[in-house]
Amino acid sequence: MKLEFKDIRKSFDGTEVLHGISFEAQSGQALGLLGRNGAGKTTAIRILMDVFHADSGQILSDGAPFNAKEHRIGYLPEERGLYPKRTVLEQIVFLARIRGMKKADAVESGLRWLERMELSQYKSRKLETLSKGNQQKVQLASTLVHDPEIIVLDEPFSGLDPVNSQVLKDVVKELIADGKLVIFSSHQMGYVEEFCDTIAIINSGEVVLKGGLSEIKRAFGKNRLFISSISDAPDLLEQKAAKIDGITVCGRARGGLILERREDVTVKEIMKAIADSDIDIDKFGSYEPTLTEIFVETAGEDR
Repeated sequence: MKLEFKDIRKSFDGTEVLHGISFEAQSGQALGLLGRNGAGKTTAIRILMDVFHADSGQILSDGAPFNAKEHRIGYLPEERGLYPKRTVLEQIVFLARIRGMKKADAVESGLRWLERMELSQYKSRKLETLSKGNQQKVQLASTLVHDPEIIVLDEPFSGLDPVNSQVLKDVVKELIADGKLVIFSSHQMGYVEEFCDTIAIINSGEVVLKGGLSEIKRAFGKNRLFISSISDAPDLLEQKAAKIDGITVCGRARGGLILERREDVTVKEIMKAIADSDIDIDKFGSYEPTLTEIFVETAGEDR
């Protein structure tokens, strides 16, 4: 399935919060839908789920108008939406029945997902007695119990320790391998980099960057180099690097400097100039920015 948001606009009380956003996602891949708080991500997700209607624009599924009622959608909200006084299995089955499953199928699927989440021993416990991390895993099981084809995960790793995070990471990878269409929204950029083939960054209701993550990284890293020194402190290293012709020091990262190479100067020429300098080199090479750095550069300021 190819899911396309095309020129979606939405206003509340006369204020437009989505200004014609467009992006797409594919089955068997994860899209990282990113943005600062209030950027418009949740509004876009709610339009997908038919909670809101767009003022204009449309969502397409394989080129045809998308109807949320014709698709199985699993949504894991950032805020927990379960019932603390109900037992774990009881509420998973309840939510599965709401989504159209027969009771026997809902129980079977619920038990299977509790086992996958390593929660079988808690099936008869009230949710409020579980740790925050285990509650998050119960919510994910509730999201997946009806075998959705479109899965929206909003801050899924919130409250998870490293062990539970690994369980969830394995589940997400399995969902992608099974051909599910995953929309992954998180401020934890390391997870986005691990799972997502494509990203769309929304800033103040506009898509300011979208496309394949590897291609975006290459574009942002073009003509950028990295250097670090064994013995020179950062200030001294920067002073020495600033004297080398053909490069500009444009930042610090990972214990070294980010350098911008002038288009008319080759990397080989810069390597020779650095070798001829008195810099005690530790590392030197191409610089690939992290998604965090790209995000800050792209969406770090209000528009």
